[in-house]
Amino acid sequence: MSKSAGAAAGPTAAAAAAAVQKQKTLLQKADADVSSLVDNFAAFINIARIHSADSLLKLVSELKRTAIFSGLASLTENVDRRIEILSQQAEGTERMLERIGQEAAGSLKELEAHYYSSVVRTPPDE
Repeated sequence: MSKSAGAAAGPTAAAAAAAVQKQKTLLQKADADVSSLVDNFAAFINIARIHSADSLLKLVSELKRTAIFSGLASLTENVDRRIEILSQQAEGTERMLERIGQEAAGSLKELEAHYYSSVVRTPPDE
C-alpha cells in the first residue's frame, strides 16, 4: 500500500515539475519576444534617422544645383517648399512612431496581464 501511495505522489510531483518547467520555458520565450520587439523598434528608429539624413543630403544637393542655375528668389521658394515637405514628412514619421510605440506598449501590457493571470507562475525570488 505504501508503494501505491509513493507511486501516486511520484507522477503528481513529476507533473508539477513539468508544469513549472513549461512555465519557465514560456517565460523565456516571452522575454525573447519582448527583447525582439524592443530590438525591432530600435532598428526602425535608426532606419527613420538614416532616411531623414538621406533626405537632408538630397536637399543639400538640390539646393546646390538650384543655386547654380537660379536666382536667389527661386532658391528661397524652393527651400521653403522643401522645408514644408520635410516638415510634413517629419510629422508623419512622428505620428507613425507614436502609434508604433502605443502598439508596443499595448502588446507589453497584454503579455504582462497574461503573465500575472497565469495559474502556474514562478515566484520572483527564483
